[in-house]
Amino acid sequence: MKHLAILVCVLGLMVAAVRPGGAEALIPDTALTAMHGADVLILGEVHDNPTHHHIQAAALTAFSPSAVVWEMVTEEGAQRLAQKAVSDPEELGRILKWAESGWPPLSMYYPVFQASTAPVYGAMVPRTAARAAMERGAATALGADAARFGLTVPLPPDEQAAREADQLAAHCDALPAEMLPQMVAIQRLRDAVLARAVVRAMEETGGPVAVITGNGHARKDRGIPTYLARLQPGWKVVAVGQSEDGIIDGDFDVVIDSPSIEREDPCAAFQVQN
Repeated sequence: MKHLAILVCVLGLMVAAVRPGGAEALIPDTALTAMHGADVLILGEVHDNPTHHHIQAAALTAFSPSAVVWEMVTEEGAQRLAQKAVSDPEELGRILKWAESGWPPLSMYYPVFQASTAPVYGAMVPRTAARAAMERGAATALGADAARFGLTVPLPPDEQAAREADQLAAHCDALPAEMLPQMVAIQRLRDAVLARAVVRAMEETGGPVAVITGNGHARKDRGIPTYLARLQPGWKVVAVGQSEDGIIDGDFDVVIDSPSIEREDPCAAFQVQN
């Protein structure tokens, strides 16, 4: 379900509209207050919205994490990056093999990389692991950590059905029914891999840790926060969602609203050509 972000502060959910301006104007004071003292700050995004990445960069500057976990970077890419001093976006793209990753252009994310000198932790699920999750389930794909991260336990039927419905809608009602459980398994695997990277980053750096990821993984009702709440209930985890024109899925501690961007109809590729 899509939720309309109202510009008020109520029930602990802080929502603010963003207007063009400097970095200091991108993060409302209420949002900065909510982020203060977090052990883990999860910064959601709509991947192809440049404003969302400028907001993430401003948040990293204000938060000053000891590590940054990236959904868009593999563990191998993060290891290569740790061994190099990167001086320009072309070099960064080469080290991370960004052009092969399938993410939006690195130019959108480069301000986020520039905003922090903290170590980068990669949490991108490789294609082979995603394929394993589709074929044999998320628990098999994660391996020895599956039970620790709850992947050996099926979701309650109502939650499974809701997630499958979301996957169907996200894919323009074009997926066959038998694929929907597989898509949910991949999403659970990605949540778990991100949470595992956060735990590792906290153990190795002492925190605080920031996470750069999509809104779907940042949401409190089913994303990374649910894993961390089970593993480390004493941590203060703040989930920031970024809406477009007031619309966002899921529950968050903070929602920051930005204008939507012009984009092609994502369902056009699924339409049958007569």
